[in-house]
Amino acid sequence: MSLTKEAIQLINDTALAATGKTLDTLVPTVVVPDSATIINLENYQAGRSRFRGTYSTHSLADFGTYVVERAAPGARGFIDQDAMSCTLLFNLGTAEAPGHADDRAVLKLKPTAGYTAAQSIGGRGISQKDLSDWIEDWHQYVTPVDEAGDPIPVAKAIAAVRTITIKASSESETTVGDTSASRSAMDQIEARSKETLPVALQFRTIPYEGLTEQQITLRLSVITSGSVPVLKLRWVGEEVQREDIAQEFKSVLQAKIGESAALSLGDFNPK
Repeated sequence: MSLTKEAIQLINDTALAATGKTLDTLVPTVVVPDSATIINLENYQAGRSRFRGTYSTHSLADFGTYVVERAAPGARGFIDQDAMSCTLLFNLGTAEAPGHADDRAVLKLKPTAGYTAAQSIGGRGISQKDLSDWIEDWHQYVTPVDEAGDPIPVAKAIAAVRTITIKASSESETTVGDTSASRSAMDQIEARSKETLPVALQFRTIPYEGLTEQQITLRLSVITSGSVPVLKLRWVGEEVQREDIAQEFKSVLQAKIGESAALSLGDFNPK
């Protein structure tokens, strides 16, 4: 009795499915027929094959507590200072015994309302009304100062911003000689206020929950190129201060988790 091609293929597939021929490769592999289907039976077990999942939070304190409670040998955390975040892998494993890296905790610090306000106001041109309203809204965080660094009452600073006027004056000079003549002209534009205009605003706020209070100096400048004055606040030493905040984040986080995990600066992709 002769067998058809389909029958022979079915016999081969059945044999492969039953035995599963292994291959001599670095990564474990096995030969199975195209018709075979791999089924995950974990859902039918009393429990999962291993603990896995992702815990996410904005709270530095809660993150530290979770990591200490879940402390595991070889746990590693990776800190992104630009994003003020940390990803901690409990089952990363080692080069000799790698883990699945799917049991993790993710911390993403959320800026406070005051820190967000300080960042959003800096570096852009705003009107007198917008700045006076902003100072009024955040007066509990703001200390206006004069050229000498002495504080100015908030009410007077608001009044000074609202009463800025632009004064323009021109001056010309003419020189006449026997064979030549020259003329120069100079226009001077000056911004003045009835009250003492603050040179800078000292803004005190906690940038992120769990970190210490920072004093952000916002230096005030008046742009007089238009018909109405435009005000701009510049964050003095912004880059240096941001780096200090990021370094404090790493120090505080390390203190929170202690020896429960090792921390490194940078990003890690387990794929």
